Amino acid sequence: MKTPTKVIRTDKWQLNPTPEQKVLFGETVKVYRRACRFLIGIIYTHWAELACLTADQLTPAVERLMHETAKRPNIKYPQFNQAFYKFPSYYRRAAIAFAAGQVSSYVTRYNEWQAGARKRRNASPPKLNTDTGCYPALYKGQCYKLHGFDSAKPTLREQLEIKVFNGSDWVWTTVQITGLRERHQVASNKMLSPSLIFNERACHLSVPFSCKPEKRKPEANVTAVDLGINTTATIAVVTHSGTVIHRKFIHPGRDIDRRDKRLKSVSVRASLTMGKGGKLHKGFCSLTYQKCQRINNQIGHVVSKRIVEIALTFNSEAIVFENLKGWKPKGGRKRSNLRQRFHGWLKAKIRDFTEMKWSELGGKVIEVVAAYTSKLAFDGSGKVKRDSLNYALATFCSGKQFNADLNGAYNIGARGVLKLVRRNDNEGRSSKSSGRPPRSWACLCDLWSRDSLRLA
Repeated sequence: MKTPTKVIRTDKWQLNPTPEQKVLFGETVKVYRRACRFLIGIIYTHWAELACLTADQLTPAVERLMHETAKRPNIKYPQFNQAFYKFPSYYRRAAIAFAAGQVSSYVTRYNEWQAGARKRRNASPPKLNTDTGCYPALYKGQCYKLHGFDSAKPTLREQLEIKVFNGSDWVWTTVQITGLRERHQVASNKMLSPSLIFNERACHLSVPFSCKPEKRKPEANVTAVDLGINTTATIAVVTHSGTVIHRKFIHPGRDIDRRDKRLKSVSVRASLTMGKGGKLHKGFCSLTYQKCQRINNQIGHVVSKRIVEIALTFNSEAIVFENLKGWKPKGGRKRSNLRQRFHGWLKAKIRDFTEMKWSELGGKVIEVVAAYTSKLAFDGSGKVKRDSLNYALATFCSGKQFNADLNGAYNIGARGVLKLVRRNDNEGRSSKSSGRPPRSWACLCDLWSRDSLRLA
């Protein structure tokens, strides 16, 4: 029996601290990071005997080295209790877990480097980074308490009580929660220990949830997605009998124009900087590229959300994408911007974001062979001709004109249905009947013929 995949998703809960609370949060993060640096040194020194322990065994083993108690007055590193007076036990255990993870990662990477797993022959060895930008993990009841929190009636009146460091002692402070998501309203979701994220730009709780999707009873249809250049996503909902019950074009043109306008400004600034020759310095226009990356993330989330909404509306069995892994763009005509447009094609981002959202609802994403999805007509009439002036338009052998992306979405949906129906995946094999293309090149008409044979 296949074990269900564990789905972890994280919500951001916005906080509204006062200026005094911001100072307290800053002190708390600072002392927590100091404790992590201290513990990394201890754990790395004794890693030979700690490496073989499980996570539950490692924490008490480290505490025996540095945490003094009445039953354990003699410890090897009494400096920790002296430097971190009244350090809360659950903050200490969270810091131990983080420090052990840092040391384990470093040791693994160093062993791989010693074994010769290097990108370059003269690659420098990895370094143990003790100055990490970590944030304190909060344990319920010991580090944080929620007041006025009702999952059945979510409001913006929830208050959060956090144990913070005021410079000399650990005290409780109450802060307002001003923004919530909806994952806490799902009864099957389990809230895990959040982290307090505080810096110059942000103040919020990063709240992970262990999501347990409910068992679905889907309808006999799939949601097929054709990712393109002219249209970001073309969607078709195809039933097992080959009937298209829904079509949709998704193209956030405004966000794409904002991104392309910024990228165009980079080439203008580069020409002004270099002139006819020269070299750009490292990090040239890095802020512009970061902004474009955030716009791409926004586009990916908007498109993937709408895809999942359609699949949920029609209770689809699966969402079907083309397998475009390893696909590389070919250059267009001279002085054309086709290559640049392909670099802005968010095929992997949209697919990954869709799978994250859909798997949380208990659905599955499948991939089909991408060859000839747009080249073959969905009605089985053969290859299509693309209009040289309007590449989004396809002409069938019968003379009928059709949207090329929508034609591709129909064929993707047909291949997805056949892949679900045939439990043993036959993609890549040739059909036994002569004159037929490989089964992975199936078109929508193959579902029609299959349905008619079944009815006969």
